[in-house]
Amino acid sequence: MRDSLSAEFQAYTLNFKRPSGTSRGVLTQKPSFFLTLISERAKGIGECGILPGLSVESFQDYPQKLAEVAKHIHSVESAEKLLQKLTPFPSIRFGLEMALLDLKTANPFELFPSAFSQGEATQAINGLVWMGDLSFMKDQLRLRLEEGFRCIKIKIGALDFEEELRLLQKIRKEFPVRDIELRVDANGAFDPHLALDKLKRLAKYDIHSIEQPIRQGQWQEMARLCEESPIPIALDEELIGVWEKEEKARLLSTISPQYLIYKPSLIGGIAACEEWIGLAKNQNVGWWVTSALESNIGLNAIAQWTYTLKNSMPQGLGTGSLYTNNFPSPLYIAKGRLGYNPKHPWELDKLLVKGER
Repeated sequence: MRDSLSAEFQAYTLNFKRPSGTSRGVLTQKPSFFLTLISERAKGIGECGILPGLSVESFQDYPQKLAEVAKHIHSVESAEKLLQKLTPFPSIRFGLEMALLDLKTANPFELFPSAFSQGEATQAINGLVWMGDLSFMKDQLRLRLEEGFRCIKIKIGALDFEEELRLLQKIRKEFPVRDIELRVDANGAFDPHLALDKLKRLAKYDIHSIEQPIRQGQWQEMARLCEESPIPIALDEELIGVWEKEEKARLLSTISPQYLIYKPSLIGGIAACEEWIGLAKNQNVGWWVTSALESNIGLNAIAQWTYTLKNSMPQGLGTGSLYTNNFPSPLYIAKGRLGYNPKHPWELDKLLVKGER
């Protein structure tokens, strides 16, 4: 495609239906930016989803960086060359990847044609239970089970640990491991000196895995936990900011985790994730993919790509229903599985600033 190309972007604030708690605080809004590539024949939209406080990019400087990127896009070739220079800006890199795929596809937003994007297959996902008081978490759990989820991910680390254990105990009393797979996510909340004891206590409840028990960057402490923990450990935030292939391999050989979790917006997009996948395979490390609170535009790209990887584990792709002002899309959740109905239209009026798709 050698058409001349222009680019523009706009900010969009996603509003949570209700405050959503993590060990890093309570979320009420999520900023996103949408990068649009425009040629004479087509348009491609990509989401640059930043998580202030977690993404490596500076939120304050983000619009200026996007403006700089858009200014240097004159053709598909120039956009593809920019990808190589955007390694320190993982969410922008992923947004540009997404927009290029959308620009080139025959059907808008069908970035990875497959049985999934054609509505013929679905993929298993986990149901998410956010932090809150015990009553709130119980209500969420009950709802996730009614919705048909058989893999539940519970955010821990913000409440009193004894309360969290009581919740897990009640879950296991009613739902044994053969009925419900439980994953927990500490978001780095545990003190390294106390973490192993907490992991041993959590193990009583048949936990499938725990994400990021201690803060990232403590490789030796994490390696010790991965070796001694009775619960498999999944690295999440640990992957953020690790750009070079050699450094990725060194992280894996040093820590020897049981699982990796890939969030394209945080670790550099699809190409970067696929590099991690190759390294993980070489070291027999399991993995799954998780969205990072993107709107349905970013979630769609992640979900379509994930399906092509043929990983049968439940993926972390159930975040599309969190917002009051998300974009209606063909994505849907039924019985704990994510599907795509190509007959359902996308509704993107707020983003179509230059004509129709």
